[in-house]
This record gives sequence, structure tokens and C-alpha cells, in this order.
Amino acid sequence: MTTTAGLARLRTGRWPAWRAFVLLTLPMVAGLFLFKYVAIGWGLLLSFNDARGTISLGSWNGLENYRRLLSDPAFTRSLVTILLFTLFIVPVTFALALGLAVLVNRLRRGRALFRTTFFVPAAVSYVVGALIWKMSLFNGTPSGVANSLAYLLGHEDAIGWVATVDPPLYWIVLVTVRLWLQTGFYMILFLAGIQQVPAQLYEAARVDGAHSEWTLFRHITWPMLRNTSVAVTLLLIINAFQAFDEFYNILASNLSGLGGADGRTPLIYLFQTALGEQNYGAGSAGAFVVTALIVAFTLLQGRFAGFGRTAEEEAR
Repeated sequence: MTTTAGLARLRTGRWPAWRAFVLLTLPMVAGLFLFKYVAIGWGLLLSFNDARGTISLGSWNGLENYRRLLSDPAFTRSLVTILLFTLFIVPVTFALALGLAVLVNRLRRGRALFRTTFFVPAAVSYVVGALIWKMSLFNGTPSGVANSLAYLLGHEDAIGWVATVDPPLYWIVLVTVRLWLQTGFYMILFLAGIQQVPAQLYEAARVDGAHSEWTLFRHITWPMLRNTSVAVTLLLIINAFQAFDEFYNILASNLSGLGGADGRTPLIYLFQTALGEQNYGAGSAGAFVVTALIVAFTLLQGRFAGFGRTAEEEAR
């Protein structure tokens, strides 16, 4: 009877709005709380326990996991690796995405075609992209795409791109696949920001004598893209610190500690620690260390860019 009355209320539109809101959002909120916030809290507690081969609590060891982790040369080396990767990939992706957005926006015909073409790689899985780069483009055989191009340029011997450590040619593979996968996505963000700039500003600038495209970009487009630029930089920093798929799949044969390319990122180190050695306490501690670094870099970048400050605060 109660169910029938409730359905009747829904049909007649007399069901209270707050009850409908609770009914629709309760499953999502419950799942978010259980599988995200409870999991984060449990991981934080595990980081203060000697949890080897189990995720149960009870063997409290305080900050021992953090001390052991930060004193491990492999972990600190992985932090240096991801810092160098971030310092390179963030500005390069930013510049490429912004440049492509400006060029595509200037097209009078075919804008939708080029926009879609550059965005398609963003829909490709990082795992798939990494395997294509490793097994087809930079596979180290004479018939590989990269070696074929090198042969046309006069290099006769086949190059083992992934296996070459001195010089570290494997970084070319890692950087190019990341650029191919993510540049199109950030180009779309910049393109959306550029198209929000009022056309009257450009018309007024041309009336005042600013006819060159560089002058218009410097004095109108770039200042108007301030918030978009800050958001793109934040996303790039976060994604760079979370690098895992392409490093793991391209350098899989070199991550066993037997030598070769040193491309172990913090997430790969934590993956091997938690799931390989089943040291869930140290793995949880490392996850919170990486999270703290991401938050710190994000806050510093936002503070440096003045993101979130009002016009009055900017004028002070």
C-alpha cells in the first residue's frame, strides 16, 4: 500500500522534492563514501602499521613506514625522475596545445576537422598508446617507423630506442607518446578559452593600430586566457605526477632491478611495493607522500599565478 501510494504521488507530482533528491543521490553518496573516503581513511591508518601480506590493522609502527620510504634510494630516485619529467612535459605540452589552439582558431575552413583530428588521441588509452609506440614506432628493428626515418637521414644501424641508456633515448619514446596522447585535450581547452574572447576587443585593437597577430595575441588573447592557463597548468602537473601506464608498459623489461632504463616513477615503485612485495603499509605511506607533493606543487602554482584572487586583491 505504501509503495502504491508513493508511486501515485510521483505520478501526480506531489512527491516532496527533498525525498526525490535523497532517493536519487543516496546511492551515489553511499558509494562515494564507502569506496573513496573510507578507503582513503583506511589507507591512512595502514600507513602507520606494519601491514605485510594483509590490510588489517593491529601492528602499529608509527612513522616507521615513512622513514623507511624516504630513506630508500629507489624511492627518492623515482621522485627525482618524476620531477624532471614534470619540469619538461608541462611547459612543452602547454606551448604545443596553446600554439595549436591559436592556429586552429585562425582557420576559416576545416576547423572542425582539425579540432577532431587533434582531439582523437585523447580518447586512446595510455596503455594502447604506449604499446603502439613500443611495438611499432620505436620497436628497435630496421623496419620500425623511427629507424626507417633515421635511415633516411643517413643513420645506417638500427637503434634500440627503449633499451638505449647512454644516451637515454628511451626518454624520446616516453615524452613523444605522452605529448601525442594529451596535447589535443588541452588544445580543446585553450580553443574554448580563445573563442570566449569578445571579437570587439580585436576590432578595437585594430582600430588603434595593432595589426600584427603577435601584438593581438600578446595584449588581448594571452591576458584573457589567464584562468584557462592556470587550470591547464594545474591539470598538467597532476597528470605528470600520476604518470604510470606509459612508463610501466614501455619500460616493463627494465623495471625488474636488472639494469637498463631507469624510468621508475613513484607510482610504479608503490605498485611494486604494495602488490609485488605485498607491503601495504609502505605502499600506503608512499601514496600519501606523493599526494602531499601533488598538493604542494598545486598550491604553489596556484599561489604564484594568483588563481582565485579578486581584482581588488590583484591591484594591491
